[in-house]
Amino acid sequence: MRHGLDSAKRTLRVPSLPRLRLATNERDRVREENVFDAWAWCASDTLEWRLPQATEQLETKLPIDSENPGDLVFVFQPDADSTYLPRELARFHARGYGLTEEWALAPYAIDDATDLLFERLVRPRDVFWLAAPSRRALVWGLHDWAHFHNHGPFDEPALTEFACDLVALAWLRLNRDLVGLDDVELERVAGELASLSRERFASEGTEAPGGCLDALFRGEYPGVCGA
Repeated sequence: MRHGLDSAKRTLRVPSLPRLRLATNERDRVREENVFDAWAWCASDTLEWRLPQATEQLETKLPIDSENPGDLVFVFQPDADSTYLPRELARFHARGYGLTEEWALAPYAIDDATDLLFERLVRPRDVFWLAAPSRRALVWGLHDWAHFHNHGPFDEPALTEFACDLVALAWLRLNRDLVGLDDVELERVAGELASLSRERFASEGTEAPGGCLDALFRGEYPGVCGA
């Protein structure tokens, strides 16, 4: 069963995780090692997350797909230096939070933020808090949080997104009680992420490491595949 939530901010535990190692041959090993040029360049520890005012639980009806959720917003912390990041007024995207003149990262600028935070060595938690009223938005927010802490050239999108999805899922499981997701919902998330990852690799014409995506997403991080 889901747990009711009040509208106060919550602190999610999002610790840095080891780089996933799944290669079963030298070609895949080199491929994986080149996906990120700076894994865990900044130690991840916590993420401030909020639901809209008077909202008691996550919306869970919409499936996790490749579309960027419109209700996912990284709002700038009040004292953060954010002038170097693309921004828009937060109230246009994060509705129900009582926001007025606060700024947020422009929805199109996740990749920009990933690069600029890395270039300036700025801790993401010092810049953003996460507005995410739906399960889909929260999962994508955790996925983006993984990107912010693990920099890569994005030369192999499917493999890059795959790694960040697995980190996001591990963080979601770690915070299951605070977030309010039960075993059924977590299993659903794992299945949807596995399907999405499969579509990415197929579209790219590349193979997933080890070839057992469902087992990886349903297992505990970091998992073992094809050993």
